[in-house]
Amino acid sequence: MSQFFTIYPTNINLRLIRQAVEILRGGGIVVYPTDSCYALGCHLDDKEAVTRIRKIRQLDEQHHLTLMCRDLSEIAKYARVDNQKFRLLKSNTPGGYTFILDATKEVPKRVQHPKRSTVGIRVPDHPVALALLEELGEPMLSSTLILPDEEWPLNDAERIRELLETQVDAVIDGGTAGVDFTTVIDLTGEVPVLLRQGVGDVTPFGI
Repeated sequence: MSQFFTIYPTNINLRLIRQAVEILRGGGIVVYPTDSCYALGCHLDDKEAVTRIRKIRQLDEQHHLTLMCRDLSEIAKYARVDNQKFRLLKSNTPGGYTFILDATKEVPKRVQHPKRSTVGIRVPDHPVALALLEELGEPMLSSTLILPDEEWPLNDAERIRELLETQVDAVIDGGTAGVDFTTVIDLTGEVPVLLRQGVGDVTPFGI
């Protein structure tokens, strides 16, 4: 049975954050709130946890999982960005975007797209998510918490615990989250390409 933590975005409980991070470091899966919706998170280097997330979501190897980063310095370590792309990222993070970028050698092959060697990168704008990343000290591998055959992500922590208490190791209740997806933008080419319209405004990208 999964553990259940209530962490208010306006009053972060660092003791509970540390407990959640220990679960991540121990190979567990944590459900946590973001600025778009709830998400599944695990340690970047834990192959078994990644497999479990793909099983919950019923995702194949072609589907990008996302590296949740706390700031731009982490993005530069895991993705190749030139000056123009860096300026775009700096102007639009944190926020409701997922960026597809060329992966560096720091990204495990199982996390990259198998044919394109790309990776999804995101800097969330949510106090709980950022507190987790700060305590973890490295990016967290993540995926939107939307169940197979559902149209929208789950956004109620109590309901999430009911549905997934035997499949995840902890659920962080950060209040009711949105049911919106991030805007996904491919920055691997010369011009940005919109892959999915979500909460992020595409205007700054000339799309």
